[in-house]
Amino acid sequence: MRKIISKFIFWIMGWKVVGHLKYPDKCLVIAAPHTSNWDFLIGRCYAYIIGIVPKYLIKSELFLPVIGTLFRWNGGIPIYRHSKNNIVEQISDIYNSSEKFILGISPEGTRNRVEKWKTGFYYIAVKSNIPILLLKMNYKKKEIGVFLEFKPTGDIEKDMRFIETQYVDAVGKIPEFYNPKIF
Repeated sequence: MRKIISKFIFWIMGWKVVGHLKYPDKCLVIAAPHTSNWDFLIGRCYAYIIGIVPKYLIKSELFLPVIGTLFRWNGGIPIYRHSKNNIVEQISDIYNSSEKFILGISPEGTRNRVEKWKTGFYYIAVKSNIPILLLKMNYKKKEIGVFLEFKPTGDIEKDMRFIETQYVDAVGKIPEFYNPKIF
């Protein structure tokens, strides 16, 4: 039912799915640019359409009584940003103890313009020995999809520069909120 509704939403909004449709059992998907609340709806519809059930990180402040249950049911993992915890270690433990785990992350960390991306996704992928799938949301073309599977080398500067070149033509809903310089 969710797939049918998602296809209908994409049809009404004019969006289409592009790129790779086969995901490894364990991978980390980075989605960019993230400039609007609409990104969440489009991303969730995309996941339903291609038939994956990714988990995603979301600030704990949004886990209010009713909506928090919906977020958890839909794959949300609360992040307690104001306490000292090692998210990289926690997520890596989930990868290492799971047969199948797909995590979607927006490395910008917010919908507003940032000077550089957060790098936790990279360290999670290296520590868990999993590939990073690069997903692009292009509001100009109304396309969303994974266009590259990337295995991090452990050289963060080199790898982040490479990832940066892959998103240079990305167009967010609010283009001025996206900084193509990510590292």
